[in-house]
Formats: sequence, C-alpha cells, structure tokens
Amino acid sequence: MAAGNQAQELKQRIESRTARVGIIGLGYVGLPLALLFSEKGVRVTGFDIDEAKVTTLNGGGSYIVRISPAEIARARANGFEATSDYDRLREMDVVLICVPTPLNEYHEPDLSYITDTVEALAPRLRAGQLIVLESTTYPGTTDELIVPELESSGLKVGSDFYVAFSPERIDPGNATFNTHNTPKIVGGITSQCTEIARLFYSQFIERVIPVTSTKCAEMVKLLENTFRSVNIGMVNELALMCDLLGVDVYEVIDAAATKPFGFSPFYPGPGLGGHCIPIDPHYLAWKLKALNFQARFIGLAAEINGMMPSVVATLVADGLNRASKSIRGSKIMILGVAYKKDVSDCRESPALDVMRLLKDKGALLFYNDPLVPSLRLGRSILKSIEASPEEIAKHDCVIILTDHSAYDFRKIVGAAKLVVDTRNSTKDLHEFKDRVIKLGAGNKVPTEAHHDDGHDATAPEATAH
Repeated sequence: MAAGNQAQELKQRIESRTARVGIIGLGYVGLPLALLFSEKGVRVTGFDIDEAKVTTLNGGGSYIVRISPAEIARARANGFEATSDYDRLREMDVVLICVPTPLNEYHEPDLSYITDTVEALAPRLRAGQLIVLESTTYPGTTDELIVPELESSGLKVGSDFYVAFSPERIDPGNATFNTHNTPKIVGGITSQCTEIARLFYSQFIERVIPVTSTKCAEMVKLLENTFRSVNIGMVNELALMCDLLGVDVYEVIDAAATKPFGFSPFYPGPGLGGHCIPIDPHYLAWKLKALNFQARFIGLAAEINGMMPSVVATLVADGLNRASKSIRGSKIMILGVAYKKDVSDCRESPALDVMRLLKDKGALLFYNDPLVPSLRLGRSILKSIEASPEEIAKHDCVIILTDHSAYDFRKIVGAAKLVVDTRNSTKDLHEFKDRVIKLGAGNKVPTEAHHDDGHDATAPEATAH
C-alpha cells in the first residue's frame, strides 16, 4: 500500500474510533489512559510484563487506589483486556509506551524499561502503526534511541510507520484537571507523524498542542517539572532562612501571593516525592552534562530538596530534647507516608527518608496512612496503625508528613505530646502552639542540619508495597 493511502487509512480508523489501541505499561499513566479510551468507545488492549496486574485487571479488580473496580468493569464491558503476550502488538493500530523511567543509584537515567519495550516491539512492528512514547526522558531519546531500533525491522519512519512523543501530565489527586481536560503536547519525527498523533489524542482530550519535534516535546515535560523542583527548592531554602530569622514562612508566602502579577506561591515541605519532580530534572542535567554544560539551578534545587528530610529529623530531635528525651528509644508516629495529599503513591516519598533517618538513630517507628496499609522500610514491613487520640497519646512525637484530608488535625494535636508539622496543617490551632514545632515557622533550625548523621537523604533505601 502506498504511504499516502496508508496514512489516510490510519486517520480514518482513528476518526471512526475503529483503530485498535495498545498501551504498554499499566501503571499510574497507562491504566488511566486505557480507561479514558475505553470510555470513548475504543477497543483497548493493555500490555504488561507483571502477570499479577494482568490477572487483576482481567478479573475486574484494581491495584490503584483512585481507580475503582467499577471503572475496570465498565472498561471490560467496552472490550478492554490486559495481556502479557507481546505478539498481540501486531494487532494494534496505535501503540502507546507508558513504562517507568527511574534513575539508577548514580542519579543517571535508567532507560532499560524503554529499551526492553522497543526491542520487544521492533520485530512485531507492522506498516501503518502509530507508536507514541509517553514516558518521561531526556531530549533526543525518541529520535536517537527508539527510531533506529524500530527501523531495524526494515520499515521506514514517516512512510511505513509513525512515531511521536507525548509527555504524560498526570496530577494524582487533582479533582479539577484529569487526563480528559489537561492539554496534551505532541511532537512527531515528521510532520505526518505529528498530525496523526494530534488527530489520535484529539479524539479523547479537549486540547492538543502540536510542537515541531519529539525533542521539543521531551523538553516541555522536563521544563514543567524542573520549574516545580527549582521553585520548591527555593521556598525550602526560604523556610530555613525564616527559621533562622524567627519569621513564619507561610505568612510570608501568603502575603506575597496577594500580589496579582509576577508571583506564584510554592510551599515548603519535607522533601520531594512522586514519579516526576524528584527524577525528571536529573534527566535534563545528565543530558546537558554529556554536552559539557552544568545545569546549576537543577543541581542546587536537588541539594536543597534532598536535605529536607534531615531538617525534619533535626526538628524532631529539638522537640524531644525540650522534654529531656532523645530520638533513641522514643516512640514516634508518622502521619502520612504517601508523597502527596490524598494519594496512595509512595514513589520517592520523603517520608521514607525521614523514617530511615529516625530508624538509624534508634527511634521506635510507627505510621498511619489511610491509603497505604503496608510499607517496606529496608528489610522491615510496617503496617499502618490506628491514628486514634488514644493511640497518638502513647507516642512521644507525631510527625505530619502528608496532610491527607481524612485527618482531623485538631483531635490529633489535642492528643499528642509533641507534633512536628511539615505541611502547615496546624496553622489554625493556636491553642496548641506550645506542643507544635512547624517547619519554617521560626524554629531556628541549624543550617548544618543537612550534614546530620552523614547520610545522603536523596537516596532512600525504602520502597513501598
């Protein structure tokens, strides 16, 4: 079939929603996409090497807290299925790659999930397919890594098959913006690739913005998350400044936010978490280092954000010291281990670093998180315990690391002996101020806190289950 006819046929299938869609990687990005496409009447097949995920989905279950079994059941009724059989990729008209892109122990990009996926896809590639990478990566990955591997099949990109990059923009827990109404960026290897990818996503997403290349689209994603990383790093440093100066950083930020132009409020916390902000800027810094360019803002933000768990440990030590106690032997309850409010995701959560630091100092650790029933910390498995006033009263210190909506902070603080608040959750509880130490509220934390114990808080040993 001629290339022009082939492209036109694919466009017709996309517009009539008869195109078969395959999604490789059924995690926090891939599964929501699969449900959205299924809801719009497209037949979707999900691919994953994790047989447990495949079995759960085909049985109508879910392993992501914010996705209910009812949503899976509706998708199944619309033809959605999961499989680990990659030979079925030949049946797909559109293939989206939504696999993890973590960092290795040296904070360098680990592209093994992408390369393994593309190596599995290449011998199964057929003419007339659209391949889109959604996994975050450094600028140039799609053009320099994916296309050559796919063209090893003997097919030519832009004429036989089509390749684009479209970064995911998931914000877990956001009730206003979801996959459907968050604008989508697409950049293709050729203008034809871009147009076909734009046409595909426009069937499901309110606004699609084409850019001139895959490299530009890759850079867009890294800018978005580097912007947040750098600004969070700045306010975290501001929080330390305010502690030294005896000023409440939250009052400062809220007052500055009254300016109707030229300012966007960011707030301090115990560190960065999630699958994007702690990781993605390192992809850009790594790529630039290979070009003999030092990304100084990225490095400085990573240094400041990475030291925040140690700052929290110092606040705990300071609070316990007031009661003539040490961290060693003290019963400490962590409230919230997910990286973000009202989500169950513990990837890169700063809570894991804080817990590791306190455990190394001999603390007796306990935690509560209504969305995370169990947690692996080193070689130990911890279970979430009840956060009742009676249970809280048994602990020497409570640390608020994630401010889930389910928490009644007035009851919690009222029952606690000591509270270390890293999220400004106690801002209105003035009657309990004598038992609360709040990050950035003028506690005069030593600036050398990040050197405490000789540990690097940017490299957690713990992973969540």
